[in-house]
Amino acid sequence: MGEIIRYKEDTASNFEGTIIDIETVGEFNRIPQYSNDSRQYANIQQVIFGFINGKGLRVFCAKGTQAIDTLKALTAQLLDRLERPFYAFNTEFESGVLFHQLGRKVIFDGELQEYKYETKSEAVGSLGIPNYEDPFHDQGLLCMKAWENGEFEKAIFHNRACLLKERDILLKRGYRPPSELNFNQ
Repeated sequence: MGEIIRYKEDTASNFEGTIIDIETVGEFNRIPQYSNDSRQYANIQQVIFGFINGKGLRVFCAKGTQAIDTLKALTAQLLDRLERPFYAFNTEFESGVLFHQLGRKVIFDGELQEYKYETKSEAVGSLGIPNYEDPFHDQGLLCMKAWENGEFEKAIFHNRACLLKERDILLKRGYRPPSELNFNQ
């Protein structure tokens, strides 16, 4: 059983529900890509689970590969207790990874991307949202490499910044119905 690093921040979040953001390692399965097929996420492992809601911001980080299974179990427990509606910047990604990691469908209620493939940096730039001390300036690949190199604090602070930015996106422009994902083993 691996160690989970926990980060907690009390922050104002004046919206109903929960924004979820995960960080991952691994590679996309390129065969069914662009087909809304969950199998494109089958080789990706969740290493951080973060959320923000009216009670504050929380981040849970697996401290190395030996803690990934512990994080899976913790994620499943948290999802059952979090307040709906659920939001994510890219609901297809979160749903697809969680489906293959947890073996269950996690349905999101709102998508924060204005359109499919909008980057978070585009949204943040157009809405005038601050960087919130993101060490990677919206570059998730750098977060993945930091986690793989044991730089867990940097990875946690990237997830924290993502959650704060996504909160601001929700409050400034709202959400849209999620993109449809075909759940396939």
